[in-house]
Amino acid sequence: MLPFTKQLNPVYFWDVNFLTLDEKKSKRFIIERILNFGCLSEIKLLIAHYGKDEIISTICNLNYLDPKTLNFFSLFFRIPKKKIKCYRRKQLTQLYWSY
Repeated sequence: MLPFTKQLNPVYFWDVNFLTLDEKKSKRFIIERILNFGCLSEIKLLIAHYGKDEIISTICNLNYLDPKTLNFFSLFFRIPKKKIKCYRRKQLTQLYWSY
């Protein structure tokens, strides 16, 4: 069986040397990239490798998730949005212009 990082699509890691990624040291980075850009099969691979609790913990502590991704994983893992750091931060940010 292939090592975990070899099963991921290197396209998601365009700005780093994919071959030097360490699955333990770069755990948060890998999880964030796959959550934002990966497909469902890669998300399942993440869950199988890191475990559901570790993924949920990472989601809750990320500084940024785009709104669609945040909503999807909030529903997928049944995480209340108020527990997700980037959602709370967005609520605290005052908008100066209305769209």
